Amino acid sequence: MAVTKTTILSSRGVSLLLLLMACTCLMAQPRLEQPEMFVGAYGGATVSTVFFSPKVPGMEDLLKVPLGYNVGAVFRYGGHKVCSFQVEAGYAQRGWREYATDGSYDYRRTLHYMQVPLLAHIHFGGEHAQGFVNLGPQVAYCLASQESGTKQTASTYQYKAIDHNFDWGVAGGIGFYGMARRAGVFQLELRVHYSFGSLYNNSRVEHFAASNTLTASLNFAYLWQIR
Repeated sequence: MAVTKTTILSSRGVSLLLLLMACTCLMAQPRLEQPEMFVGAYGGATVSTVFFSPKVPGMEDLLKVPLGYNVGAVFRYGGHKVCSFQVEAGYAQRGWREYATDGSYDYRRTLHYMQVPLLAHIHFGGEHAQGFVNLGPQVAYCLASQESGTKQTASTYQYKAIDHNFDWGVAGGIGFYGMARRAGVFQLELRVHYSFGSLYNNSRVEHFAASNTLTASLNFAYLWQIR
């Protein structure tokens, strides 16, 4: 249990550090005379995998990770020149794939999540085109789990239902957008999310010491300035 407690403490420390960084960014920048507010929607493709310890055979090839998608809504509030606060609510597909080169098995598990990222939005550039960085904690809840394909017989621990539907972790992204007063904001972002929460119990008597999800997504968003 010492390893598990250390992992939990370190991950909490990372989340606290991100929150402090976001607060420092917002407090350190000069304020705008008129705060800016944006609302919009996003959608895109996802790739994901799970880091199991001990490792699960057939997951070594990262080119075989499953594809999915995510969609959601965005609200952004900016009262400072460089930093804004952004909150999202959306649906995302995560999971993993076990694949044998000889074709003896090809198994996929798709996990359907509702997720809420709380992000510091740091932007830079000109009036009509800007780059940005998003960084902050994220919480999520698994709504359903779906299996497909052929299971391998050498390992079976990962085929049971997950033990923890609630998930939390850290999300970060980079991207750029173009802005037009009447047309809105068109945004493209590459984002990565790492889960600190394990899918399965990780006590000393359990098989897995860790089962953490890593997800990458490429998203397009459209936002409209409401203030």
